[in-house]
Order: sequence, then C-alpha cells, then structure tokens
Amino acid sequence: MAFNHYAKIQRILELEPDDWLIRRIDEPTQAKNFKGEVIHFDHYYRVYRANGEAIKYCKFQQIERLAQVLKVPVESLPTIDQ
Repeated sequence: MAFNHYAKIQRILELEPDDWLIRRIDEPTQAKNFKGEVIHFDHYYRVYRANGEAIKYCKFQQIERLAQVLKVPVESLPTIDQ
C-alpha cells in the first residue's frame, strides 16, 4: 500500500479538537508525486489549532484531495487566506 499524506492528515485531525482551521499561504512550494515527478504550486495550505499553533505534518497543496479524504465538500472546510 502506498503512503498517502492526506490520509495521514485525516488521522491526525481525528485526534484534534474540532476547532482547527486551514490557512492558505501564498508562497511557492513543490511536492513529489508517486511517479517521482516534482510538481510546483504557487500556494500551499497548513492546518492550525484554534490557538494559532501549526499542527505538525498538516501542510499540503491540494485542498480538494483533503476534502475528498475527509468526505466533506471543499466549501465546508474552515479555510482562511493569510
């Protein structure tokens, strides 16, 4: 079974209180896919606790994939722009 970063985020968030939020950060980033290709993004997302502390391992690039893993619409995710 291949590693799925979004499934790992899901497991982490299941252990967190429900008041976490997602912040979009408009800085370039990159990620390697399963084919070994490096994909570039002009922004990324990070999940924070209500007190503003970043949750470890909860940085990602594709909010649609997180919504799919969490089985919720993208619009229902608590997202703010930085």
